[in-house]
Amino acid sequence: MGSVDSPVLPSDFLWGFATASYQIEGAVDEDGRGPSIWDTFCKKPGKIAGGANGDVACDSYHRTHEDIDLLKQCQAKAYRFSISWSRVIPLGGRNDPINEKGLQFYVKFVDDLLAAGITPLVTLFHWDLPEELDKRYGGLLNKEEFVADYANYARIIFNALSPKVKYWITFNEPWCSSVLGYNVGQFAPGRTSDRSKNPEGDGSTEPWIVGHNILVAHGTAVKIYREEFKARDGGEIGITLNGDWAEPWDPENPADVEAAPRKIEFAISWFADPIYFGRYPESMIKQLGNRLPEWTPEEVALVKGSNDFYGMNHYCANFIRAKTSEPDPTDVAGNLELLLQNKAGEWVGPETQSPWLRPSPTGFRKLLKWLSDRYNRPKIYVTENGTSLKGENDLPLEQLLKDDFRVKYFEDYIHAMAEAYTYDNVNVRAYMAWSLMDNFEWAEGYETRFGVTYVDYENNQKRYPKASAKAMSEIFAKYIQNE
Repeated sequence: MGSVDSPVLPSDFLWGFATASYQIEGAVDEDGRGPSIWDTFCKKPGKIAGGANGDVACDSYHRTHEDIDLLKQCQAKAYRFSISWSRVIPLGGRNDPINEKGLQFYVKFVDDLLAAGITPLVTLFHWDLPEELDKRYGGLLNKEEFVADYANYARIIFNALSPKVKYWITFNEPWCSSVLGYNVGQFAPGRTSDRSKNPEGDGSTEPWIVGHNILVAHGTAVKIYREEFKARDGGEIGITLNGDWAEPWDPENPADVEAAPRKIEFAISWFADPIYFGRYPESMIKQLGNRLPEWTPEEVALVKGSNDFYGMNHYCANFIRAKTSEPDPTDVAGNLELLLQNKAGEWVGPETQSPWLRPSPTGFRKLLKWLSDRYNRPKIYVTENGTSLKGENDLPLEQLLKDDFRVKYFEDYIHAMAEAYTYDNVNVRAYMAWSLMDNFEWAEGYETRFGVTYVDYENNQKRYPKASAKAMSEIFAKYIQNE
């Protein structure tokens, strides 16, 4: 595992960059693509900063060769991207027509990546549900219909891209789909109990229903892959879960000490416990009672053991202060406050453009170990990690390209990951930086930039690699052991 004085990563460690279809592709009504819930959500006044949308975004639909050139310049070994379901099946359903042009776009893209020596990691669902399925039967709220339609979609993609693709991710961050889409109302489809934001939604029940339905759909797709493709193609499949590290606000207060892991359970174990143990965490059952859907024996059989790897999206940490009142019916965090300063007034880390994101590389290492210990040392693929910079969007280009803050973020986080591998016996095998380029940052529009490449949205989406683009290969060269 390497000498004690210097952390390392294994010689076959896979690293690269990540993006998502709606955030980069554009071309929303070209070549037969149908609308997704995000196309619809962006049209609602006041939902997206600056009234922005993904209609053009980075125009990656027309520039796959430029994106591959960027990956080659960065010496990336891998690229994680997602498929737009409504590009492949415009109406989304299992009895709806397939859009061959949309499907072939991804077939060619995978071929081009492989020709460039870049390993594709394919995410089947990164939040952009076909709009028609939401209209037709309530989308993610309808277990029977959604699971059947998702299974059909997954099989179509497996048929088209397996055996070329060896790494599959069923869902990206189901917490965001469930909580931000059906509780907070900040993400599509924007349902919430807050009537000032949406006339429809029940934040006390819907996120738990959606989360459960996603897990069943995940298990169903994994079963299809394992039974119909895995033996022939030898690939791997898992789900990507997001979650941040949690420290007690007051380490002397037992309630805060107890609340910190509860926060992680409500964010991560909500999905990971059913996959690894076949049940929801006790802390959630205790607070939510019968609002958490029951697992049928058939569902447990589908979902338990359905990860070949643990996909980990991670950015930052929080201080956690327990609440003393009874939990609000719409609470999704575990009856606690998320804070950026602790009782002693110390900040989690420096400020970024994203109010929620303050870097904590130590938190990354601790969370890697926490996950490894809880889930019996799974193979972990870090499928997203990165940062925005305070005020980056307002800088002149020359300054903007010197993103030393981001370089340091990556240096510190990759070092922490190597420490977890070397000293904590964490089986972390891959890392995808978020993101290959600045892109449509969901509710934050284009004001927040996460890319290692600057995208000039005003001037034909021209791309300019930042300092961080060049730095990545140098950082990994320090840690990856030679054969």
